[in-house]
Amino acid sequence: MNQVASYKNILTENREGIMVITINRESKLNALTIDTLQEIKMAVEHAHNINGLKGIVITGAGPKAFAAGADISEFVNFSEEEGTRMSAAGHEVMNTIENGPKPVIAAVNGFALGGGCELAMACHIRVASENAKFGQPEVSLGVPPGYGGTQRLVQLVGKGAAIEMLLTGDAIDANHALRIGLVNHVVPMEELYAKSKEIIEKIATKSPVALKKVLNCVNDYFRPNVNGMQREIYEFGDAFGTDDFKEGTDAFLNKRKAAFKGK
Repeated sequence: MNQVASYKNILTENREGIMVITINRESKLNALTIDTLQEIKMAVEHAHNINGLKGIVITGAGPKAFAAGADISEFVNFSEEEGTRMSAAGHEVMNTIENGPKPVIAAVNGFALGGGCELAMACHIRVASENAKFGQPEVSLGVPPGYGGTQRLVQLVGKGAAIEMLLTGDAIDANHALRIGLVNHVVPMEELYAKSKEIIEKIATKSPVALKKVLNCVNDYFRPNVNGMQREIYEFGDAFGTDDFKEGTDAFLNKRKAAFKGK
């Protein structure tokens, strides 16, 4: 494991081509301060620019929490304008994760509440430990979710299940989250990283060009005033001019394993 950069609130490690970003505030149940979110954004942006990096795993320190919400003490006295700026900055972080060119897996090792749930939902895939809990309890504080929770939760679980979680503020366990589509897999805590690694390693055998195009098309489905079908037509046609297309088709026809270069 190689420490990549020095941060105050997170740890970053390159584990055999997988960037592991760990929220390192275990004594605070990895609550998300404004600075912590900005460090996550910086680390993800850095990872996007590492040639050959297979993917990113975001997790929390310790066995109790992925991220148990925002740090309420930080914004309890905010004005309307400060609250708006805080929400906008949080959206930038989540959008950076969601719209990046490399797959990001949330390895949810405990509580993922409020901003923590929103962070997990911004990742492309969610793997949860058996003790994980998910929720958007913001209504108990007198506010709605502010980092995309009202939108991404509906996208992932549908309106009915999302409305109930958002209006009651109730948390759900990992198996409930699996049943409604909020998470992709539930595994024992000790297998959490191994499962995340397994998924990224499988993805890494595919064309990086095609992977990026798939993420672009899927994200466009949810963008207002964007024609996702037209984007797919463009991305499909554009791929025919890439080396990865030539390599992939030649490998298929000649019954060999493709060696994609991402070009």
